[in-house]
Amino acid sequence: MTSARPGAAWDRPVTSARPGAALALLASTQLLLITDTAIINVALPSVGEDLGSGSAGLSWVANAYLITFGGLLLLGGRAADLLGHRRLYLTGLGLLAAASAAGGLAGTEGILIAARAVQGMGAALAAAAAFALLLGLFPDGPARHKALGAFAAMGGLGGVTGTVLGGVLTDLFGWRSTFWLNVLLGLVLAALALRVLNGGTRSAGAGFDIGGALTATGGLGLIAYALVGAGEAGWTGPRTLAAGGAGLLLLAAFAVLESHHARPLVPPAVLRRPALRDANILSALAQMALFPMFFLVSLYLQSVLGQTPLTGGLGLLPLSLVVVAVAPGTGRLIHRIGLRPAMTLGFALLFAGMMWLALALTADGTFFTTVLAPSLVIGVALPLVMVTTNVAATAEAAPEETGLASGLINTSQQFGSVLGLAVLVAVATAGHGATATAQTAGFRSALLVAAAFAALAALLSVRLRLPVPAMAPPRQDRVGGALE
Repeated sequence: MTSARPGAAWDRPVTSARPGAALALLASTQLLLITDTAIINVALPSVGEDLGSGSAGLSWVANAYLITFGGLLLLGGRAADLLGHRRLYLTGLGLLAAASAAGGLAGTEGILIAARAVQGMGAALAAAAAFALLLGLFPDGPARHKALGAFAAMGGLGGVTGTVLGGVLTDLFGWRSTFWLNVLLGLVLAALALRVLNGGTRSAGAGFDIGGALTATGGLGLIAYALVGAGEAGWTGPRTLAAGGAGLLLLAAFAVLESHHARPLVPPAVLRRPALRDANILSALAQMALFPMFFLVSLYLQSVLGQTPLTGGLGLLPLSLVVVAVAPGTGRLIHRIGLRPAMTLGFALLFAGMMWLALALTADGTFFTTVLAPSLVIGVALPLVMVTTNVAATAEAAPEETGLASGLINTSQQFGSVLGLAVLVAVATAGHGATATAQTAGFRSALLVAAAFAALAALLSVRLRLPVPAMAPPRQDRVGGALE
């Protein structure tokens, strides 16, 4: 565990009298934010009919959220350390609710896209602060492993919840109801946070790395823009190359600035920690395989097997139920066999599930003969890889670094999701026709690439160097920590 940087003051941590309620609140936040990445996708056709949007405009209704979400996670995490975790959590929820209300009232495509972009900003602040709050509440050890399991369960459930809720709400109340649901839930979570989460602790050190904040946010945002637009503009198109190149230049400038700033946004010494660096890479690889899988399987069930959007979403429900069942026991498995073996087991199961799913797909199959069994294996793998990579990435975080650790791991996961979706969708559609057989071949190729990502992660996890506290956490007499 690292100590506080010289000259940086940190208020005394506050112990929560209601850690169970706090965990339920933070896990519910995770569920809301993951749900929001998927809920709009089902409603997009109705949006197009109502606002007269074409396919290009509709794609940016979804992509605007992903770009700002991915671009602001790192800044949000560090700002939480400096301004207070609870304060930034409430700010993020308030911004998300306000933007959702604007989206629900939007009368034009442009206003809706702008509202989605602001939604992504609010989600980034809330996500980074919520994860930092969890790290402060549950010290490294079995209690944190259990809490991270709850987060993984909500993440696994969120994609399916978004798909199902999107279909139900759009069918019954129209697409605008998906935005008003965010308003309601955001306000409820904010009200509960004021009762459950203590406030007051934050870094007392002066100064803020404005240059680092601007270059990191700009670089990450431009790279996200290039990735989510690559399918439309082409991987070698001028827009993709210009945005991606500019993003890389800004990140290079960010690296130079960080090495010279007295209070850098991301201290270079933090990135030199092997466990943190490698765990973030492994977390990104996990999302490169997992996030596109939900999208591709839903497309397969609808476009090849002819199921409705609602039925296609429900097809992923067994996987999510397995995640919810397995996640709470992940901490016990880590304690029994060790963090690295549990991580390698998770990636090995992910590889096996992806391979099985890819090879099982047929144009004339059924859900029960093609998707069900391999999806259950993936459901077991998902919490193992998510919890173990999160544990490894945050085990060395000092109290004043919980927001930073949160921002880093969230950024890795978000960019893994965006990159994986861009690559696998490109593979699924490259050179394949519109027939059921051709589409199935495309989905199979994409899932084989996802299996390759999982295999690479399994090999890398064997070489992961872990900090001592992650393997032998001190015994905790009670759950406590900092809640801002």
